[in-house]
Amino acid sequence: MVIKQLAKRASDRTRTFATIALSVTAAFAAAVPAAYAREAFIPKLVNSSTIPSNGDLNPYGVAFVPEGFPSGGLIAAGDVLVANFNSNVINPNTGNTNQGTGTTITQLTPTGALAPPGAATTFFTSTLTGLSTALGVLRGGFVLVGNVPTTDGTAATIGQGALQIIDRHGHVTQTLTDSVLLDGPWDLTVDDHGTSANVFVSNVLNGTVTRLDLTVAASGVTVLKETRIAAGYKHVPNPAAVVLGPTGLAFDEETDTLYVASTADNAIYAVSHASHRSSAGGTGTIVFTDDAHLRGPLALRFAPNGHLLTANGDAVNGDPLHPSEIVEFTKSGHFVSEYNVDAGQGGAFGLDTVLAHGRAFNYAAIDDNTNSISVYRLPVANEDRD
Repeated sequence: MVIKQLAKRASDRTRTFATIALSVTAAFAAAVPAAYAREAFIPKLVNSSTIPSNGDLNPYGVAFVPEGFPSGGLIAAGDVLVANFNSNVINPNTGNTNQGTGTTITQLTPTGALAPPGAATTFFTSTLTGLSTALGVLRGGFVLVGNVPTTDGTAATIGQGALQIIDRHGHVTQTLTDSVLLDGPWDLTVDDHGTSANVFVSNVLNGTVTRLDLTVAASGVTVLKETRIAAGYKHVPNPAAVVLGPTGLAFDEETDTLYVASTADNAIYAVSHASHRSSAGGTGTIVFTDDAHLRGPLALRFAPNGHLLTANGDAVNGDPLHPSEIVEFTKSGHFVSEYNVDAGQGGAFGLDTVLAHGRAFNYAAIDDNTNSISVYRLPVANEDRD
């Protein structure tokens, strides 16, 4: 009996040691790829089509779904949303698809399946047409999108547009209209505080910027006040782009400064006291005007390093040797870097960034020519690439 017990104990110890050895081996095997990933030469990058099943084209707005966004809906934190400006209906008079007639917001989960053309997942289909670059997400659970419609793809039939508020299930909860304060909502940026938010909207049809002061609850969004905070930006019809005017917006909460990319002026402006201003103080101060690097700036966002990024639409000061560029510059107006998203002109339009560290992906940019989006994980200072 004693011999059998000793043998059993020895067998148990052997199994225990074997289990520990397997666990250590598995942990080591898992750690090795992670270690190699941190040393990778190529960045994390995914490319996916933005064309949904209805054929909508001309992607404009881009927005990451932020951390803290409620679960249980069609979209989740880390997803990327894209708003389409065109339908795929060909205008017989021009031979092109009609601008200002797109109706879809598509969604991409960068860690999930990619979409070939015609298979991008549709999050929302709008009854209002011409979804613009004015796309943003409130972490309280709502999506904001503007539209600037046409009936024939030209400025001759352009309409005022609106700003729609959509819940996480893809249902419209409110449609905001104002002939003065929301006159062609072309782009927007969000200063999000959870239960409240300031939303800054550029109006391409009257050359102004409006601030919306909101409260946000699970039951919906309440607009407390609408205030024009900037005006005087050049706004003109354009045969290629339909209309040019103030577009991209980027808000610096630390200095309470709103940066405005004015496409037709080919300049970036800074508007001070943006979250508290009670009236328009003109265009603000020019901080970056550089014909060597600016070519009709459109979308505007802060990068995690504190610099500004803008997308050159090439409708102003175009140069075929410098097409479709994303330009990086400092808040004081010093050029830093640039790259092109397409070999042809007119490809750069919407972009978005994630400023918080630790996200799997933190930068997204549209190629309007190929109807696709590239989503990157770019390194941030003092942070591993993985």
